[in-house]
Amino acid sequence: MSRRARWIAAGTAMVLTVAAGLLWPRHDAGPPPSAAFAALPAGEKIARGAYLARAADCMACHTVRGGEQYAGGRALQTPFGAIVAPNITQDAETGIGSWTADDFWNALHNGRARDGRLLYPAFPYTNYTAITRDDADALYAYFRTIPAVSRRNQPHQLRFPYNTQAALAAWRALYFRPGVYQERKDRPAEWNRGAYLVEGPGHCSACHSARNALGGSGGELSGGLLPVLGWYAPSLASDAEAGLGSWPVDEIAQLLHTGVAPRAAVAGPMAEVVRESLQHLSAADVRAMAVYLKSLPATGNGHQPYERSKAPEAAAVLQAGAKLYDKHCAECHGATGAGAPPHYPPLAGNRTLTMPDATNAIRIVLNGGFPPGTRGNPRPYGMPPFSHALDDAEVAQVVSYLRSAWGNNAPPVSSVDVNRYRAVPLD
Repeated sequence: MSRRARWIAAGTAMVLTVAAGLLWPRHDAGPPPSAAFAALPAGEKIARGAYLARAADCMACHTVRGGEQYAGGRALQTPFGAIVAPNITQDAETGIGSWTADDFWNALHNGRARDGRLLYPAFPYTNYTAITRDDADALYAYFRTIPAVSRRNQPHQLRFPYNTQAALAAWRALYFRPGVYQERKDRPAEWNRGAYLVEGPGHCSACHSARNALGGSGGELSGGLLPVLGWYAPSLASDAEAGLGSWPVDEIAQLLHTGVAPRAAVAGPMAEVVRESLQHLSAADVRAMAVYLKSLPATGNGHQPYERSKAPEAAAVLQAGAKLYDKHCAECHGATGAGAPPHYPPLAGNRTLTMPDATNAIRIVLNGGFPPGTRGNPRPYGMPPFSHALDDAEVAQVVSYLRSAWGNNAPPVSSVDVNRYRAVPLD
């Protein structure tokens, strides 16, 4: 086959792929709800939907700060431009008040709006497709109770060609396959419940998975940098990052439910997830998620042991960092980095410090570390920011020291690394 023929064949294949993505399925009524769900009283359906909306943290994206609940308007920044979350109140003209249960299912399961338009995966239908029809209908029942707010949706602010349906169709052909979660018969009910919540409503892989230049993800919980936000969501399978294989299930559940545990505390975007979503789940569901996360096969993530430089310049950086630590940090975290858990996390062996990616360590020193206020931790202890007290070189020195002290063994950071995040907003 000539080069010209190969180009024609490739172009034809792409056109057919895009056409298929645009045309299938325009509207999918989906399976009917189960007889058991259909027989539930309306109040129980609504309560179940409200609970699932918490599990999915729907309000986080669909409510602008200080605005009316679920009325949309929040701009979600991506490498391709801003996607503005829509109004999902019961207003018939500007919200989803005219949607049927089938329309709602089609959005969750297939990523299509009522009019057949393809939705952008900032709405994580790549995860929500796992949600069962019964749970989709419960969510629909709950959203039918949300008061109508008349607020017109604003257009997305995406660059060409990402603002076209054709480009989105091609993306979906590469990275999206609809499918409801299928229980594994070789696993107990608790494990399956945890897997369903993590993979479906909880959409954990939306953050904890690496993405390529097109925003595609394999869905693994292998960790990745959150673009634009400037935080690193660590791997949930690698013991070099946030892998939980060596944690007791109770400690994993405690971290998810309260934001603090003997070995760690959450900060940054994860603090919002715990505050707005996970703390409101039942103890049984949080434990199920912990059981599932602990069972993930361990991966090494390809991290190689770091060989520390013996050059005088490198030693001088660590010495300067040690002095800064004694002055600003030792009072809370201790001379040996043991901390005083759960209020002051230990720094010796702390994976935020030992990961090859130092993003989170830099952000916390600059902006402070603030676990969420939760029912299980109503008066959290926070770490103050040091961006006003330390310049870029000093932050680099203290972070480099933390990454080398008490048996920690991770590469140093530079003032350039620090400066990259100094002006990045907290959310």
